[in-house]
Amino acid sequence: MTDKLRFKDFIGSVHFSSEDEVFYGRIEGINDLVTFEGSTVNKLKKAFREAVEDYLNLCKEAGKEVFKSFKGTFNVRLNPELHSKAFEHAILEGKTLNQFVKEAIEQKLKTG
Repeated sequence: MTDKLRFKDFIGSVHFSSEDEVFYGRIEGINDLVTFEGSTVNKLKKAFREAVEDYLNLCKEAGKEVFKSFKGTFNVRLNPELHSKAFEHAILEGKTLNQFVKEAIEQKLKTG
């Protein structure tokens, strides 16, 4: 089961508010906060597609980049035991911890 929507190159997160009895979400991977909601799954999907189209038009009009830019670096938080084991494996394979983590992510993306 997934709580994500896809449209064009966009991903939308999906949640449900039992108090308000509405599905809601936001467009992920952009520099702005763009939300959408719907009282049914079909209405939620439609609202997501409309939010994406509106956002694309807004970016075009403003001459703004559509997606968040990535620098290629990020922090990874691990428990100390996992951190130690990853370090040991990297050293035994003659790699840096960074190389080890990069290859693990690449492998996961190939098989995932």
